[in-house]
Amino acid sequence: MCNNTFKETNMATIAFIGLGNMGAPMAINLAKAGHQVRAFDLSREAVAKVVAEGGSAATSAQEAVEGAEVIVSMLPASQHVEGLFLGNGSQAGLLQGIAKGALIIDSSTIAAATSQKVAKAAQALGIGFIDAPVSGGTGGAIAGTLTFMVGGSAADLERARPLLEKMGKNIFHAGDVGAGQTAKICNNMLLGILMVGTSEAIALGVANGLDPKVLSEIMRRSSGGNWALEVYNPFPGVQEASAATRGYTGGFGTDLMLKDLGLAQESAMTVKASTPLGGMARQLYAAHSIAGHGAEDFSSVIKMLQKKG
Repeated sequence: MCNNTFKETNMATIAFIGLGNMGAPMAINLAKAGHQVRAFDLSREAVAKVVAEGGSAATSAQEAVEGAEVIVSMLPASQHVEGLFLGNGSQAGLLQGIAKGALIIDSSTIAAATSQKVAKAAQALGIGFIDAPVSGGTGGAIAGTLTFMVGGSAADLERARPLLEKMGKNIFHAGDVGAGQTAKICNNMLLGILMVGTSEAIALGVANGLDPKVLSEIMRRSSGGNWALEVYNPFPGVQEASAATRGYTGGFGTDLMLKDLGLAQESAMTVKASTPLGGMARQLYAAHSIAGHGAEDFSSVIKMLQKKG
C-alpha cells in the first residue's frame, strides 16, 4: 500500500515514463524538488539528462513502477497510453505491476475516452488516476510554470497537487476523468487556429515590405494580440527563445499539433459541434506535414504561407 499524500516532508517515489521535450524538464523539476524520480524512456540520451539532474535510470517501465507511489506518464498518443497501462496482444499492461494505492498522473494529450478506459481499469485495482494534460510549451516545462488541466476526483487531485505545483503554476480541475483531455483539445484547437492566423498576418506584412519585428510588436499591443505573438512568434529572429529562431526545433511538433486537431474534430463529430476553423487548421497542418515538415515545430506552418521568390 502506498502513501496517500506527497508533501514537502514526505518525498514521493515517482516513476516518470516519457521524457520528450516536455516530459524531461517536468521530471527534472520533480527531482530538483527532492523527490525520488525513476526515469524511463526509449531514448537513453533523454534518460541521461534526467539522471544528470538528480533522477535515477530505470531499464524498463516495469522496473520504474516497482514500489512507486506515483506514476507520471507523458506519451505521444492514445495508443501509447493504452498500450502501456493495459497492454496489447501478449504483452501485459503496466497496471499489473503498480502498487495498490498508487496514483497515476497521465499528462499525455489523448482522447478522453482512452483516459476513461485506463482510469476504470486502474480504479478496479485500487489505483488512482487523473488525466492532467499541460499547456505552456517547452519553456513552461523548463521553468515549472505549466498549466495543468485535470480530470478526475477532487481527492486524487489534492493528492497530486504538491507534485503538480513543482511542475506548473496553474492547476485547473476541469471535471471528472477525461475532462482534462477535453479542455486540452479545445485549447490546442484554438492554438492551432491562432498560429495559422498569426503566421498568415506576418507573412502578408513581410510580403508588403514590413519589418516582422515591428509588425509583430504592433499586433501584440493591438487587438490582434495573442500567445503566439507574446512568446512564440513563428518568424525567425523576432524572439530569441522561439522555436522559429532555433530552426523550428525543440518545440511542439507539427505532427503532434495535427494529432491534437484530429482529436478535436473527433470530439466535435461525437457531440455534433460545429468547428469549421478547427477543421481548416487541421487540413493546413496535414498539408504541411505531407510536405515534409511533420517533425518541425508547429510554428513552421508559416513556411507554407510565405511569398515565394
